[in-house]
Amino acid sequence: MNSKGKMKALNLPNTISLVRVFLAPLVLLFLSLRISAPVPYIPDMGEGSPTWGDVLAGGVFIVAAITDSLDGYIARKHKLVTTLGKFIDPLADKVLVIAAMVALVELQRIPAWIVVVIITREFVVTGLRLVASAEGVVIAASRGGKVKTVFQIVAISLLILKLPGGMGLMWVAMFLTVWSGMEYLIGGAKMLIEEE
Repeated sequence: MNSKGKMKALNLPNTISLVRVFLAPLVLLFLSLRISAPVPYIPDMGEGSPTWGDVLAGGVFIVAAITDSLDGYIARKHKLVTTLGKFIDPLADKVLVIAAMVALVELQRIPAWIVVVIITREFVVTGLRLVASAEGVVIAASRGGKVKTVFQIVAISLLILKLPGGMGLMWVAMFLTVWSGMEYLIGGAKMLIEEE
């Protein structure tokens, strides 16, 4: 690839997506911190109070989640959509969300089986998209998939920060995850089962 091609691939939206990938380990790092010092302006709720690690992890996670909308907006507005961007953007989203959920399982803030259901759906949809791509078919993100992502992000943010409503929203996110996964499967069923 020539230098012009490299510059096109490493444009601003793709750079933002790559930064999101590297923010995921920071969320894990901060969630693993055990700093007992009280966080200013947050009432002390004993064991249920967020720690400095929670606040830092929540801040990084929310910033990373915001960049998801930002890179897509910039890419579409300035016609900077690239093959690398189509690959790295959804990958960055999955790395961020899965890393945060795995950390929350370790902290016993979310049941492991919910995370398994969500990860399984991602594998199924990604596999379906790969098969479709090999057949020359592009499967666009569904509206249900976009809505479930919003619920996942909000639920994870609340769970990281130990704020009320996080687990309730995670149940909604899980339902939407399964529902949108079924939408993809039903939409791609003909392609999967048709004979050569």
